Order: sequence, then C-alpha cells, then structure tokens
Amino acid sequence: MQVRWIPGEGYWANAYICGEVLIDAGVTPMQVEAYAPDITTIVLTHCHYDHIAHAHHIAYMCDAKVFIHEADEPALTHGRSEVTLSAMFGERTPAVPLAGTLEDGDTIGGLKVIHTPGHTPGSICLWDQEDENLISGDTVFADGGVGRTDFPGGSQEELVHSLDRLAGYDVQAIWPGHGMPAKENGFRHIEAARRMIGYY
Repeated sequence: MQVRWIPGEGYWANAYICGEVLIDAGVTPMQVEAYAPDITTIVLTHCHYDHIAHAHHIAYMCDAKVFIHEADEPALTHGRSEVTLSAMFGERTPAVPLAGTLEDGDTIGGLKVIHTPGHTPGSICLWDQEDENLISGDTVFADGGVGRTDFPGGSQEELVHSLDRLAGYDVQAIWPGHGMPAKENGFRHIEAARRMIGYY
C-alpha cells in the first residue's frame, strides 16, 4: 500500500495517507485539503494534542469518521488536558468527533491495529503487511528513538513490551509520528530502540 507522508512542522506530528485513511491530525487542514475527496477515515495513533489538534476540522472537511484506541478514548471524551497535553500548547482538548474505538487486532482501511502502550495507554501502530510498512506514531522513531514515558499514562515497562512485540514483525519501512521516515530495514531501528532503553 502506498504511504503518502505529510510532514509535521516543529512540534506538530507527521500525518500519513494510506488509501482512504488519514493517520493523525496534527497537521493543518490546508495541508490535507488536496487529498480530502479521498479520505473517509481518520485514525489517531494516540491522544496527544500534537496528533489530534485538527481532527475535528479535518473530519468535517473530509466528511470522515474518526477512530482512536479504546484506552485513549476517555482522555478525549472527558477533555483531560493533563493527559492530552493540550495545556502545553496553550489550548484545551479539542472536541474530537469520534465515530468509534479500536482494539488490538482490528483492521481498518486494510491496516492492522497493533496496540503498543507505553507512550500513552492507547498508543497504536498500524501495520501494512503486504508492503511491510509500519506507521508507528510515537511508539518508535526512525532513528531508534522512542516516545517519552514520563507524561501522564506513560510506562517504560509497557513500552519495552510493545517494542518486543514489534520486533516480531518484518518491518521494512517505518513511518513515525515525528522526524523522517526510514524506507528500508525498519526492523533495525526497532532493535536500536530496544537496546537504547535497556531491553537487553
């Protein structure tokens, strides 16, 4: 499956388009507008503000349904700014029009949901088995880094287990929440992340 990268700027998260699915919505609606007719679904990799800030505007523009993992849903529906980190951006948690929640193993738009808690309780990665693409959110980055675990809801122990799980996939391309993607040998970046946090 072709992955189209929409780079985030500054602290804002990258977004990706895979078929009819937009992954993450921290980029501006203007950055997405050209692809709007093709987008029917928005999947949020987790509840942090830099990934969800424009979900309501983009969903309206695209007439798209928005989904997040069930463990991060309460942070949005209850406007828990200490969990979404919206206060760090001088904002309130936006009213994201969720159409439903996701669970580990679900398939959405041809992508498999992999629950990878650690950065947040409901962090997910999306796996394209056919082309071995991993859209990794803030679980793991293409430089072998990982998402912070010192925010509310974070857990280094859970992140270690999540990386262990990802190591079982033959990942070729990693499309992370921040920074540059790595389009080959993605499994090596996962191994580097495991070593970095002292897995073995």
